Amino acid sequence: MEVRYGRPHNLSMAVAATGMIGIALLNLAHQSERMPRPSVADSRFSLYLLLGLALAFHAWLGFTRFVNRAPQVVIDCDGIALGFGRNRRFTWDEIEWVRLRRFAFRPQLQIGIDPRAFADANLRLSLWNLDDGLRPIRGVPAAVLVRDNGLDARAAAMLDAVKSFRPNLLRP
Repeated sequence: MEVRYGRPHNLSMAVAATGMIGIALLNLAHQSERMPRPSVADSRFSLYLLLGLALAFHAWLGFTRFVNRAPQVVIDCDGIALGFGRNRRFTWDEIEWVRLRRFAFRPQLQIGIDPRAFADANLRLSLWNLDDGLRPIRGVPAAVLVRDNGLDARAAAMLDAVKSFRPNLLRP
């Protein structure tokens, strides 16, 4: 199974963010009493500027993910390969367990990895990077969380692929 960035999701994210920036610029161009003055001294304008930069980042992220057709998760007979800028493959011998957990409405795939292989992989995981498809699991060392936001396959489908190769790795 190969999982890539979903084209419709990421393109719509980019278009929506670009549209919001355009609407904000149009509102700023039609100066009224309620709109902030284009000056850094006006705290409302500074907020518009900060939000505009965040939207520009999401537009760039959506467009780059839209054109990126490299697989981000590969589950095959050799193990699990994780992309997301890390490009690291874990063999089935290095994977200790796999489970599906729900966070709010979204199921997420959790993968427990042998501590030595996890340390050698140097995945550069961060709790603060909200747009990353790979996250650490709080309180669980040597494990990674695969978020399916923006991918073309759901976490449940990835779990089914793992189940087809190694059903003994599944944990409740």
